[in-house]
Amino acid sequence: MADKITRPRPKKDRLRRTMMFMNAQRPGLIKDAYIYGVDSIILDLEDAVAVNQKDAARFSLYHALTTIDYGDTEVIVRINGLDTEYWQEDVRVCVAGGADGIRIAKCESADMVRQVEAAVEAAEREFGVEVGRTLLMAALESPLGIMNAYEICTASDRMLGCAISGGDFRQSMHVQIEPDGIEMQAARSQMLLAARAAGVQCLDTMFPNLDDEEGFRREVDLVARMGFDGKSVINPKQIAYIHEKFAPTQKQIAHAENIARSCRAQSEAGIGVYVVDGKMVDPPFYKEAERIIELAKKCGVYHGDL
Repeated sequence: MADKITRPRPKKDRLRRTMMFMNAQRPGLIKDAYIYGVDSIILDLEDAVAVNQKDAARFSLYHALTTIDYGDTEVIVRINGLDTEYWQEDVRVCVAGGADGIRIAKCESADMVRQVEAAVEAAEREFGVEVGRTLLMAALESPLGIMNAYEICTASDRMLGCAISGGDFRQSMHVQIEPDGIEMQAARSQMLLAARAAGVQCLDTMFPNLDDEEGFRREVDLVARMGFDGKSVINPKQIAYIHEKFAPTQKQIAHAENIARSCRAQSEAGIGVYVVDGKMVDPPFYKEAERIIELAKKCGVYHGDL
């Protein structure tokens, strides 16, 4: 019998440009999910699985977690909502199998995060998993979830970030998808501010219409400009464009390098404000330059020497 796959301790600040949803009950889909180059996969025990198939899905999930080497691809599991009878057993299987993180569906309060956290810690102790290893993220799917975003994001040290679920949120707001994204603008902005204030990542919802390539690209461009860390996907063909748009351009990288080099030189000379590429910069610009260079390295698009 093959040894159980052991995954390294997950990192809260890792690259998450893309999170691809996959039905945990479909072995044919999840066994090779890492080949697409997605940053994270979300093995779904919630909406994708019929009520009478929950036990079968957990069995499939555990088998996948313990026998498939996903390499550098992060593995997160979306558990059933806390208003169901399924979520606690979902947590136990996730922890026992060694999932990197758990996505809390329909999260609306800090108390919900703490409830899941307690169940996760109990499972870690039960199965001999390092306490604190399993990360959490919150799916905000309602107006109440968005309004409580900061409290949710700061409810646990395990929180890696939050993500908005567009389908449920739009339904709760009685709106449809609009070409300019106006129906999601307020929620996206508030969630993004909360995540940044909390120091965690912020992920956008998936784009459901696979035949609308123009609409997909327009939405990716929008959320990338807004400052999101990444976006959920439902099809591998969406990955490449998102990765391109969430990576720094060579122009941005070159400017960041100029700022970094100039800052070091000017600091040694005791100068706090100076000009780089025709623009006045000061210490906060240096921090942003460092962030861009580090992001470029993670995305594999940095070819400099800093």
